[in-house]
Amino acid sequence: MIHTTIGDIGHLFVIISFVAALISIFNFYKAEKSPLPEMQKGWMKNGQITYIIHGLAVFGIVITLFTIISNHYYEYFYAWSHSSKVLPVEYIISSFWEGQEGSFLLWSFWNVLLGFIILLTNKKWAPSVMVSFSVVQAFLASMILGVVIGDFKIGSSPFILLRDAMDAPIFNINPDYVPEDGTGLNPLLQNYWMVIHPPVLFLGYATTLIPFAYAIGGLWKKDFKGWVRPALPWALFSAAILGVGILMGGYWAYETLNFEGFWNWDPVENASLVPWLVLVASIHTMITYKKSETALKASIILVLSVFLMVLYATFMVRSGVLGESSVHSFTDLGLSGQLLLYLLSFLIVSIVLAVVRWKHIPSTEKEVSTYSREFWIFMGATLLCLMGFQILLPTSIPVYNSIIQSFGGISNLAPPADQIEFYTKWQMWFAVGLAILSGTGQFFWWQKMKKSEVKESLLFPILITLMISALIIVLAGMSNIPYIILVIASIYTIVANAKIFFKIVKSNYKLSGGAIAHMGLGMMLLGILFSTGYSRTISLNETGLLLTNSEEVEDNFNQENIPLFINDPQTMGEYTLTYKGRFFETYDGGYVKATYLDETPDENSKIVKREIKREDESLKKGDTLRVYGANHYYKVDYLHASGDKFSLFPRAQINADMGGLISSPDIKRKFMKDLYTHVSSVPDPTQEIEWSEPKEMEVTFGEKFFLNDFVTVLEDVKRVDEIEGEKLKGEDLAVRATIKVYGDGEDYILNPYYLIRDNMAGRISDENREIGVKLNIENIKPESNTFTLSVRTTQKDYIILKALEKPLINLLWIGTLVLTFGFGMAIFRRYSEFYKMKRKGLE
Repeated sequence: MIHTTIGDIGHLFVIISFVAALISIFNFYKAEKSPLPEMQKGWMKNGQITYIIHGLAVFGIVITLFTIISNHYYEYFYAWSHSSKVLPVEYIISSFWEGQEGSFLLWSFWNVLLGFIILLTNKKWAPSVMVSFSVVQAFLASMILGVVIGDFKIGSSPFILLRDAMDAPIFNINPDYVPEDGTGLNPLLQNYWMVIHPPVLFLGYATTLIPFAYAIGGLWKKDFKGWVRPALPWALFSAAILGVGILMGGYWAYETLNFEGFWNWDPVENASLVPWLVLVASIHTMITYKKSETALKASIILVLSVFLMVLYATFMVRSGVLGESSVHSFTDLGLSGQLLLYLLSFLIVSIVLAVVRWKHIPSTEKEVSTYSREFWIFMGATLLCLMGFQILLPTSIPVYNSIIQSFGGISNLAPPADQIEFYTKWQMWFAVGLAILSGTGQFFWWQKMKKSEVKESLLFPILITLMISALIIVLAGMSNIPYIILVIASIYTIVANAKIFFKIVKSNYKLSGGAIAHMGLGMMLLGILFSTGYSRTISLNETGLLLTNSEEVEDNFNQENIPLFINDPQTMGEYTLTYKGRFFETYDGGYVKATYLDETPDENSKIVKREIKREDESLKKGDTLRVYGANHYYKVDYLHASGDKFSLFPRAQINADMGGLISSPDIKRKFMKDLYTHVSSVPDPTQEIEWSEPKEMEVTFGEKFFLNDFVTVLEDVKRVDEIEGEKLKGEDLAVRATIKVYGDGEDYILNPYYLIRDNMAGRISDENREIGVKLNIENIKPESNTFTLSVRTTQKDYIILKALEKPLINLLWIGTLVLTFGFGMAIFRRYSEFYKMKRKGLE
C-alpha cells in the first residue's frame, strides 16, 4: 500500500507556505508605505494573518515529513534516501535534516519562530522588517516547492515518490513497488551531536536575518540611526548561537572523525566561520556607533554583508560547486541556478539601496585619535574582516573556476594542497593581532587615556603576562617563535581583560560581558595552540612488524600505529594496552561482546548465546538484545605505569559505499590533556574467513594442548538429546564436546558436535573468530578414550591502533563556555537598554 495522501498533504502545505509568504510581502509592504495609521493598521493585520498561515503551513510540512520518515514510508525518495528501519529514534530525527530539502525546511522553521517574535516585540519596526522576513521565507519555500515547468525546475520536493525520482526497471514491472528498507543515515552522522548541532547552526544562520532586516528597513525608511538599537541585541544573540553551532561542529568532528582534531579548514567549515567573523566585527562597529555616533556606515556594510555571506555559503555548499574539495558538501539537485538567482537578488537590492541612501547616511567628521576607543575598535573590526577575507578567497576557488568555465574559459586554479598548513600560517598571525587588540582596546574603551597614561595603565598587565608566559614557555619547553608569540598575546588578553573585569564588576556587573568574552577568546587561543601544535603521537610501533606496504596510506603509518592482538598485552609509552575484542553498544548504554551474540535479520537485534552478567541485570541464553548493530566497538584496556586503569571503546564501521573503514575515536579526558585513540585498521567482521587446511590431533580428557598458540583442554564430552534447539529423532546419537581455550584474562569455550544418524557420522563444527580456531570432532575411539579433532586456524583477532595526547584541549572548551557566557551578559545588557527605551516610547 502506497501512502500518497500524506505526501499530497505535505506538498499542499508547501504551496500554501509559498503563496502565503508572497502575500505577506505585499501586505507588510503596504503596511509600511500606507500614509494613514488606520490603513497601516489594516494592512499590518492582514500581514500578520498571512504570515501566521505561512508559519502554520511550515509546521505542517515539518509534521508530515517527519511522519513519513518515522513511519518508514519508503515509497518516498527522501525517507528512503536518508533513513532506515534499524535507526534508533535519535538518528531518525537526524535523518530529517540530513538532506538538502530537510535542512532548508529547518532553516524556514526557525525563521517562522523568529518572525513571530518580531511581530510580538517590535511593532514600530515590524512592517519593514517583516518584508525582508517574508521575502526570505518565500525563497526558502520555493527551494522545496518541487515544480517542474518544461525544462525549468523550481525547488526539490521532499514529498516526491521514489518511482518518480528513480528510473529503475522494477517500477516498469510494478509501479507500486516499495522497498523493504531505506539506505540509512550516513555513518558519520550517527552521533548524538548531529541531533543538536544542525538545529543550533541553522538557528544561527536564521538569526543573521534579523540585523540584516533592520538595516534594510533603516535604509528603506531613511531611519539611518534608529535600526541600530533594536538590531544590536539580536546581532549579539546571533553571534553567540552561530558561534556555539560552529564549535559544536568542531566538537562533533573531534569526537566522531579520525583526522585527530576539531577543525580541518574544510570549505564547508570555512563557509560558516567567515559570516561569524564579519558578524562579530559588525557588533563592535555598532557598539562604537552607540557610544560616539561613528562607524554607522561601516555597521551598515558589515551587517548587510553577514547575511549575504550566509547566502553565499549556502550557494557554495548546496550547489555542488565544491565537488570533491569538501567532504561535507551536498550534491547538486539542479538548484544551483535558483540559489545563484536568490544570492544575486539580495546582493543587488542591498547594494542599490545602500548606494542610493549613501550620501544621506550621517557621518562624523571628527578626527579619530590613536588613543581613542573608536580607533581600537575599528582596528579590531578591520582585523576580523581581514581574517574572513583571507579564508574566503581560497575557499572560493571552485566558484571562480565554475564562473570561468561557464563562459567557455579554462581555469587551472586549485585549492591549497595542504589546507591546514596554508590557513594556519596566516590565521595564527591574525590571532596574535586579535589577542593584542582585544586586550589593549578594552583599556581605551573604558577610559579616555592620554599618551602619558598608556604606560601606567598597561604596565601591570604586561609584567604579569611576561611572568606567566615565561613560566609556561619553560615548563612546556617551547622553542617555536611564532608559538611563543601567540602564547604571550593570548595570556596578555586574558590578564588585561581580567583587570578590566575586576574594575568594572564592582560598579555594574552588567557591563562585564565584553571583558568576559575576550578572556574566553584568550583561553580558546591557548587551547587551540597547545592541542594542535603540541599534539603528540604515543602509539609508536616498536614491534618490528610492517603493518602495510600499501602506497595509499600515509608514509608514517607503519611508525605511528601499533598492532594489538586479542588478549596480548602491548607496551605503549607509559601504558600497557590489551585488546579485549569487538563489542556492540546496547540501547541502554552498555557494551556487550560480539562473540556472545548471534545475528538476526535485524542488525539491531541480537540473540544472546550465553549467560552475560552485567551491573544492573543478567542476560540469559536466548534473550533478545537491542544494539546499535551498524557500529562495532573495539575494547582496549589501558594500564598506566602509576596503576591507573581504564578502558576505551574506539568505534569502526566497514562501509563499502564510503570507501571502506569509517572509524571514530574514543577519548580519555583528563584535566591537562586528552588521550585520543582510534583504530586505523580492523578485520572486516562480515568478510568470509579463509581457514587453513585441517590438521588432526588426538586428545584425551584433561590433556593440555595448543590451538593457535593458546593452551587448550578437553574438559568434557556429553551425550545430548538436541542440537541447537532441534530434538534428535529415533536412534540418532549425538555428543557435544566442551573444549576450553585459556586466554589472557578470558577463557573461551568451543562446543563441536559429533552425530550418528542412519549409521552415518555427521560433524558440526564450532569456531571462534577472536582466537582464530575452528574445531570438528573427526572421530571417537572409545577403546582408548581418545578423540580425534580436526583443527583449522586463521589470523586471531587484532586491531591496528593510533593514540595521541592532546594537551590543554579542555582550555579550548572552557574558553568556549566563557566566551558564550560573555555574549550572554552582553545580550542581557543590550536588551535591557532597548526595553527601557521602548517603554519610554523611543523605540
